[in-house]
Amino acid sequence: MIRTTGILADRAIAALFETKRLISERPLDSDQIQPASLDLRLGAKAFRVRASFMPGPNSLVSDKLDRLKLHVVDLSEGAVLETGCVYIVPLMERVDLPADMSASANPKSSTGRLDIFTRVITDYAQEFDKIPAGYSGPLYLEISPRTFPIVVRQGSRLSQIRFRIGNALLGEPELAKLHEDETLVASQQPNVSGGGIALSIDLRGDKDGLIGYRGKHHTAVVDVDKKAQHDIFDFWEPIYSRGRNELILDPDEFYILVSREAVHVPPLYAAEMTPFDPLVGEFRVHYAGFFDPGFGHEAAGGRGSRAVLEVRSHEVPFILEDAQIVGRLVYEHMLEAPEGLYGSGLGSNYQAQGLKLSKHFRA
Repeated sequence: MIRTTGILADRAIAALFETKRLISERPLDSDQIQPASLDLRLGAKAFRVRASFMPGPNSLVSDKLDRLKLHVVDLSEGAVLETGCVYIVPLMERVDLPADMSASANPKSSTGRLDIFTRVITDYAQEFDKIPAGYSGPLYLEISPRTFPIVVRQGSRLSQIRFRIGNALLGEPELAKLHEDETLVASQQPNVSGGGIALSIDLRGDKDGLIGYRGKHHTAVVDVDKKAQHDIFDFWEPIYSRGRNELILDPDEFYILVSREAVHVPPLYAAEMTPFDPLVGEFRVHYAGFFDPGFGHEAAGGRGSRAVLEVRSHEVPFILEDAQIVGRLVYEHMLEAPEGLYGSGLGSNYQAQGLKLSKHFRA
């Protein structure tokens, strides 16, 4: 049966460029199209603004920038974006979506693991990271480094976009059946509710008792385009289990933790971690929520892939306990199978992962 609703796969994304539904200022990078998403590239300028903003139904982003910008940062040779500041960057890619196609955006995995808060904005937007069906126009990225100052340049890729036709979300009965057939999370008693399947936190630690990392303050800069450039201990404080299998999250500190369960995304599906749910607790989990087809798939070398979680507490200290539910994965149908799967020769950095920092740090 040919599906009429679903997430566009790599072949269809490439076709959007051929039909001018997607337009870019320069040729695509060879690895820019992922199995179910497209990496978005920064343009030549960043606008430092007084505060984050929403354009609203009557405004262009450029009009807001004229009023709110403090200064312009040239990214052509690379520049430092400071923590605690908000920047708006026009992206190289723009869209001309057909009436039946919408899109959504999310930070890339490496972006989330560096605690870089990013959101895609469109003209006339009333929601961040949502591109409504039929939208035609430029895309902008709001960037706010939270823990580490970063170096970015024209062409840096901090965010990614997924395209979809119709509603392809799996309902709870369908999700439960898929889990029964494919084992979506390695749990003996999967919790399927709220439209998703639950993930819990692992605070038992590895063989050395390591349960996670907390970001340090007042560090050197991180170049987002360079792999294995930095020593872990210059940027991160390791956290070890002290036998109680719990962790007190300090307000506004940034933590890298890991799920107890291995995650599996079969080739005909894409997954996403749902945004913060106030029913879970006073913290936010996982800025970078896309899981591509093939993540954790044994045939793609991903058996045992766990979800690395970016965690930040808000307002008050919060005690996390081992096996506590911290988020849910929702699954969507792909419109068709992708030509490549996550981890299958695509340079995927986080296949078959356990607790793992971003690619910028030396193991």
